[in-house]
Amino acid sequence: MGRISLRKLLYKKDVAPVLHGIINAIGSSVTIEDAGGAVLLTANDDAAKTSRSPVTVSGDIIGWVIGDGKTAPIASMIAYLAGMESERRNLADETLNKYKEINLLYNMAEKVSSCLDPGEVAKLVIDETKKFIDGSGTSLKLLNEETGELETITSCGNECNAHTTAAPDKGIEGSIFTTGKAEIVNDVLADPRYVAGENKVSSMICAPLKIKDKVIGTIKISSENPINYTAEHLKLLNTIASQAAAAIENARLYDELKEAFFTTVYTLAETIEKRDPYTGGHTKRVMEYSLAIGRVLALSEEDMTRLKLSAILHDIGKIGVKDSVLLKAGKLTDEEFDEIKRHAVYGEEILAHIKQLKNIIPGVKYHHEKYNGKGYPDGLKEEEIDITARIIAVADSFDAMTSSRPYREGLSLDIAFEELRKHAGTQFDPDVVTAFFAADVIEAFFEANARGKFFS
Repeated sequence: MGRISLRKLLYKKDVAPVLHGIINAIGSSVTIEDAGGAVLLTANDDAAKTSRSPVTVSGDIIGWVIGDGKTAPIASMIAYLAGMESERRNLADETLNKYKEINLLYNMAEKVSSCLDPGEVAKLVIDETKKFIDGSGTSLKLLNEETGELETITSCGNECNAHTTAAPDKGIEGSIFTTGKAEIVNDVLADPRYVAGENKVSSMICAPLKIKDKVIGTIKISSENPINYTAEHLKLLNTIASQAAAAIENARLYDELKEAFFTTVYTLAETIEKRDPYTGGHTKRVMEYSLAIGRVLALSEEDMTRLKLSAILHDIGKIGVKDSVLLKAGKLTDEEFDEIKRHAVYGEEILAHIKQLKNIIPGVKYHHEKYNGKGYPDGLKEEEIDITARIIAVADSFDAMTSSRPYREGLSLDIAFEELRKHAGTQFDPDVVTAFFAADVIEAFFEANARGKFFS
């Protein structure tokens, strides 16, 4: 992440007027400079400059507040705002990395789903892995059940010079195959398991390919030059290894890869959901309620897939809403409610960048539309609203009504049911409400959740 620009921060439309107001209120003479000494702001410049306070973010000085003795609190306030901006950027970077992982997993699933040759599957996996984890060589080995040796199915870079077969109980890779546990080895030559005569490697990361509890091979990325592989690299390689093993086994290729994709998407949604401690489990409950309704309505397999993904990511746009608004315990002002409502559009903007998720945008963007056309963001009505959005609207509202918040207790099951009936045909699609009540698992879901058995 790049360094915070003090100039850009001070010139933000929601920062500049507040800063000027505070400076004027305390009657201070102030000059604000960036770290290089360039003047960014001057106010009440009619007094001697006797004080100089740094603006510090994460230990780095990004500027100075110079003035008549009251600079420290102003510098602290600016540093706080800069810190908040830094946290927002960090969250955005983390989210972008998650999206990249989703794309990697989905692209891999698409490519191997029509490939029945283990060698071709292995090559596709290696090609995708190289895009996300650096190294000078990559290889994928599978256990030959007849010879008992690990055989290189595909390799590239310096791994092409490695032995094509290896004993599964020798060397670092053999140890990883035997234990079934992925490892980072950033100093290969110092590792006692290193076998002299192997190709020149300084650092490596390796994960086992496993089907259930059975190890069928390994996937390895190595570097001739030292690389500090991290736990994040290991986590990603483990995920790739898991998908590669399922593809090579190919007994239930499509279902296993699709489920891995859903799990990754759900993990992303759950991570974002943790910003608000009072919505724990909301994503999963909305997904379960929505799928129960979809089954009653006999949606096609394609629409059920769209519904599941839309329900999981229906609130993804809330990542763009400020914490001060999203986490507010009391009643929202009109302006704050308008900010909350923008999450539907934010969700569309996020998903528009992910090719494989564009078809779920209607469910995410329009789940707050109302059947009578009085919802948001576009005021759509009736059949203009995608069926996935109409279903999620009911599921989301039911969970919101029955969940407790700091400022209110959740409604009872009977009252929530009555609210759905009352607003069928106005806020909600009446057919969807009917399907909701026909899905008798809904009540079981709710009651189990109340007992703490599901969706925690």
